[in-house]
Amino acid sequence: MLDRFLFRKIDNAPLIVFRVLFGILISLECYGAIVTGWVKRNLVTPQFTFSFIGFEWLQPLPGWGMYAYFLVMGTLGVFVALGYKYRFSIIAFTLMWFSVYLMQKTAYNNHYYLLVLISGMMCFFPAHRAWSMDATTNPDVRSNHMYALVKWAIVLQLFIVYTYAALAKMYGDWLDYTFIELLFKGKKDYPLVGGLLQEPFLHKIVGIAGIVFDLFIIPALLWKPSRKLAFIAAIGFHLFNSIIFQIGIFPYLALAFTVFFFEAETIRKLFLRKQLPSVVEGHIKVPAYKNMVYGLLIGYFLIQLILPVRHYFIKDNVLWTEEGHRMSWRMMLRSRHGNISYKVINHTTGNTELIDLDRYLTKSQKNRIGAYPDFIWQFAQRLKNEYAKKEQDISVYVYAKVSVNGKPYQTIIAPDTDLTKVSWSHFRHNEWILPYAQTGPPEHIIQSAEP
Repeated sequence: MLDRFLFRKIDNAPLIVFRVLFGILISLECYGAIVTGWVKRNLVTPQFTFSFIGFEWLQPLPGWGMYAYFLVMGTLGVFVALGYKYRFSIIAFTLMWFSVYLMQKTAYNNHYYLLVLISGMMCFFPAHRAWSMDATTNPDVRSNHMYALVKWAIVLQLFIVYTYAALAKMYGDWLDYTFIELLFKGKKDYPLVGGLLQEPFLHKIVGIAGIVFDLFIIPALLWKPSRKLAFIAAIGFHLFNSIIFQIGIFPYLALAFTVFFFEAETIRKLFLRKQLPSVVEGHIKVPAYKNMVYGLLIGYFLIQLILPVRHYFIKDNVLWTEEGHRMSWRMMLRSRHGNISYKVINHTTGNTELIDLDRYLTKSQKNRIGAYPDFIWQFAQRLKNEYAKKEQDISVYVYAKVSVNGKPYQTIIAPDTDLTKVSWSHFRHNEWILPYAQTGPPEHIIQSAEP
C-alpha cells in the first residue's frame, strides 16, 4: 500500500514551478543580505561570531570574503531557478548556506533553518527535468513526472513546521495576549497602522488567528473544498507578517509551497502552458533502492518530530533556559533582555578585572550575551582561550539578570560558577543555569522578539 502511495508517478509541474520560485527567493535572500547590510553587521564587523556550540572553528572569511561568499550563493540561487547545472548548484548552495547557519546565531531566524531543510530536500528531488537549461542541453534528462513521495515529503515537512508552531503558542503569555502587546509596542511609529497595532482588540485577533492559522492551514489546503479560501487566508497572513515584522523571504517562501497543494493541471495551466501533461500519471514503478528511501525518510522525519519536543525532557522552562529552543519551530514567542558583567580572576598574575564588553562585541552581540545562557557560556570560553594563548590561567564569573516577556529581572547564572570549568550540554539541563522562580506583571517594554 505504501509503495503504491509514494512511488506512484504524478505530474511534476508543481516541483518545476517551486524550483524556479525557490531559486529566485534564495538569490534575493543572499543578495539582499549584502544590500541591507546584514552581512556587514553579522559577519564582517564582528571580531568573531557566536556559532552553534561545537562549531566555533567555523568563522567568517576575512576582509571582503563574506561579501563574495554571499554573491556566490546568490548566483547559485539564480542557477537553481534556471535549472543550470542543477545538482551541483543546489548541493553547493545547501552546503554554503548550512555553513552560514552554523557560523552565526546572533541573528538567528527560524526561516534560516527551514532553508537548510528545504534546500537539503531539493538536492534529492528531480526538479531540473523540465523548463531548465539542463533539460534543454540534455534531452535525456527531460521528464514530466515525479514520484508522489516528493510532494508528500514537502507536505509533511510543512505540517510539522506549522503544527509545532501552533502548539508552541499555547502558553500563558500568548494566550493572555501579554506577549503580543509587547510585540507590537515597538511598532507604534509605523505609518498608518502603528496606532491600530496598539489596540487590545487587534492583539486578541492576532493571538487567536496565529494559533488557528498554524494549526489548520495545511489540512485546509489539502481539502479541496477549503483550498481556495485557505490560499486567500495564507496570502493575507503572510503579507501581514512580511509588512509588520519584516522577516525576509519566509512569507513568500511559505506562499511558494502552496503549488504542491493545487492540482498539477491547474499549476501547469497557470505557469507552464507549453508543458504537456504527464502521460504516466498514476503509473507505479517501485525502485530497487526503495528500502534506502524508506530508511532516509523515516530517519529524517523522526528527527523532525523529536527535536521540537526535546525541551519537555529538559528541566525548567524553555522560555527561561533556552535549552531546546532552536530548531523547534518556536517562532515569535518571547522577548528577552538582560544585564551582565564578567569578572576574570587571573590565577597567573593574581589580578582581578571586569571585562569591557565593548572591546569584543558589537551592539547586537551584547544584547544576546546579556540574555541567552549559551551566549554567556560561549563568551566565557572565548576569554579562557584568549588568556590561555598568553599562558595565563583564569576563572570567569558572571553576574547576569534576565527579563523574559517584560517580567521582573532574575539572576540566571549561578554567580559562584566558574564558567571555564563547566561544559555545555545540548540534551540535558545545565545545572549552573538557575531555575525560574518569580512571576508577576510586565514591568516595562523590552526588545522585539527573535523570529
